[in-house]
Amino acid sequence: MRKSTTLAIAFAGLAGVIGSAAYADDQSGDSRRRGMMMRLDKAMKDQNGSLTFDQFSAAMDTRLKKIVADNGGKVTVAQLADALEKARFERMAKRILARYEAGDGALTTKAIEDREKKMFALMDRNNDGKIVKDEIPRRWKDRRGNADN
Repeated sequence: MRKSTTLAIAFAGLAGVIGSAAYADDQSGDSRRRGMMMRLDKAMKDQNGSLTFDQFSAAMDTRLKKIVADNGGKVTVAQLADALEKARFERMAKRILARYEAGDGALTTKAIEDREKKMFALMDRNNDGKIVKDEIPRRWKDRRGNADN
């Protein structure tokens, strides 16, 4: 086979692997594609508009490669699922901590209560100490169907 055909097949295979990982990672496909395209655009600008396979590979998301390397160069479905799930929950935990923490890297009951008080105060528009249906922001009403539930 010609080298260009081999590289095209390798690119297609890599795209399939990345697509599968993106689906399994439970993130928006559009978001994953945008991230990949941003990395490729940056790599192409850095390389004057063209990439070799090695440059392409370096620009791709390396999480999947790291998961395989961490499992001795071969990964089972269960190992991949565990690694993706762990990574997903770690990202969620970091986002939650960023919302609540006081800068010490820990989540406390006080921090949760302080945030709840702040949210309540923001929603209680007339400062009567109660929240009525009309004070709930519209975007919250539509999150899980309706605020009536």
